[in-house]
Amino acid sequence: MTEIKNLETYDPFEDVEEETKTKTSVFKPIHLRVKTRRGKKKITTIENLSSEFDLKMLIKVMRKKFCCSGSIVNDERLGEVIQLSGDQREAVAEFLIEEEITTKKGIKIHGN
Repeated sequence: MTEIKNLETYDPFEDVEEETKTKTSVFKPIHLRVKTRRGKKKITTIENLSSEFDLKMLIKVMRKKFCCSGSIVNDERLGEVIQLSGDQREAVAEFLIEEEITTKKGIKIHGN
């Protein structure tokens, strides 16, 4: 009689699944929101930017590119948040994609 050997199962995608699990657990989309202040004045907020980026340099470039004022605010719940004057959501989204900071799927635009 022939002997049947117990063959080990081999999953060629095992390594890939582990890599994607670690990447997706860390992934947070960047949120772009607009808040209305007094009357017609609006502020755009940018949340969940990775800590690997220099926020001071980013805001300096954004101020020049969008011709607006801006600041970095430290929020207890959200961490460091960038605030820009005016409704800059679409412009910021294009900027983040052009500079390869994130992809189109990694941006959530909130508001009207």
